Amino acid sequence: MTVLGAVFRPQNPPERLRAAARTAEAAGLEQLWLWEDCFLESGIASAAAVLAWTERLRVGIGLLPVPLRNVALTAMEAATLDRLFPERLLLGVGHGVQDWMGQVGARVDSPVTLLGEYLDALRALLAGKRVTTSGRYVRLDEVALDWPPLAPPRIYAGARGPRSIRLCGSHADGTLLDSITDADGVRAARALIDEGRAAAGRTDEHVLVASLLAVTGPGAEARLAAERTPNHAPGAGIAGDAHAVAAAVQRLVEAGADTVIIQPAADEPDPEAFIRFVAEDVRPLV
Repeated sequence: MTVLGAVFRPQNPPERLRAAARTAEAAGLEQLWLWEDCFLESGIASAAAVLAWTERLRVGIGLLPVPLRNVALTAMEAATLDRLFPERLLLGVGHGVQDWMGQVGARVDSPVTLLGEYLDALRALLAGKRVTTSGRYVRLDEVALDWPPLAPPRIYAGARGPRSIRLCGSHADGTLLDSITDADGVRAARALIDEGRAAAGRTDEHVLVASLLAVTGPGAEARLAAERTPNHAPGAGIAGDAHAVAAAVQRLVEAGADTVIIQPAADEPDPEAFIRFVAEDVRPLV
């Protein structure tokens, strides 16, 4: 069965997160995803709060920008959350928006190289290994976690370009595609992921997560048009009722997505109502 989730966008003030989390739990939603966009809200702090406020809900972070975070720190934070809330954290990392990274003095010459080195080190640390590495960007000297996860968690990576998507297949355990991607883009990404996996000799499961921008209610078409950018693929995003959104989810699944996370527009006035819409109206149709 398709796994379905929703996004709590960081354009909402942090004090609204508790109500959204409890709504997601009460409505039976499988996953609630958070973002760490600069300079809005912390992904780790937000995820910790949601995990503490709920009992069953799985919480995704999409994405932690790796130039901002030393890999040992990310491993420590992820391991702590995993031990506190076993198998409920879905951790995603990415090379970040380069303009934002430039604003904080963290921009690197080769974001793809950094992401590959980071993923290798992060996966090794969370698997309980002692890591020594001297890469172009990631350097560790006999680093090991005292409290690693009891079982290595799946590490997701986000990507848009072909090189980055292929790298996700070879270095990550799952891939996050953002909402500019339509079904054709998911299909192409799955092929690139498989190329990366084959090159790395990987035969383990790789989970592909697709994001769907969905707008419902009065003025949905106009609100969707306002949200779209030149980067959006022609078929990305959907405006309409639960049946229209469910049909769009199904198109992404048929193209190769294992999980679909439904994202509201930035101007969504009622994030709790949107979460209930996904869990109670869309979920039964998928």
